[in-house]
Amino acid sequence: MNTAAAQTLAGRNRRVRNLMLLLVAAMVGLGFASVPLYRIFCEYTGFDGTTQRATLAQAPGAVVGKIISVRFDANVSSRLPWTFTPEQQTARVAIGARELAFFNATNAADHPVTGSASFNVTPSQVGKYFTKIQCFCFTNQALEAGATMRMPVTYYVDPKILDDPDARDVSEITLSYTFYPVDSPETAG
Repeated sequence: MNTAAAQTLAGRNRRVRNLMLLLVAAMVGLGFASVPLYRIFCEYTGFDGTTQRATLAQAPGAVVGKIISVRFDANVSSRLPWTFTPEQQTARVAIGARELAFFNATNAADHPVTGSASFNVTPSQVGKYFTKIQCFCFTNQALEAGATMRMPVTYYVDPKILDDPDARDVSEITLSYTFYPVDSPETAG
């Protein structure tokens, strides 16, 4: 092989190597960015039952004569020695009105335990219309041995649900929470 052909081949190999390195770097970057991008996508679209968040001032006010049932579901990981229940199983609420629900958690262990709750809303197409103003979810909740904590959730159902052909006939929304242990010396195991 002559020198010119070898230099051309070496140049092509460098370009392919550099493109492959760039592709690998882009894939690694996308891997790290996928979780926050997915979270943003879900919050914006309500995908997979992801609720919206709002401030107290953003609650639109009740739509007269438009009522929907909200069912409250409470679950606990088998690794968390807590009981966790809603104070009320179901509430009939005016669409657009600010509402308040309470859940109670009790630590049955003989030592302090910390938990954190995740949530979802079903049916999934109404997630973008279920708006939480205040919630205990994704915040560490520490309970002393035998202690009980009352935890509020302030929310409203956005009146836009009435205009969505996929959601306007929904008569019941389920807000479900699951508490998991927060890894710590007390709960590791």
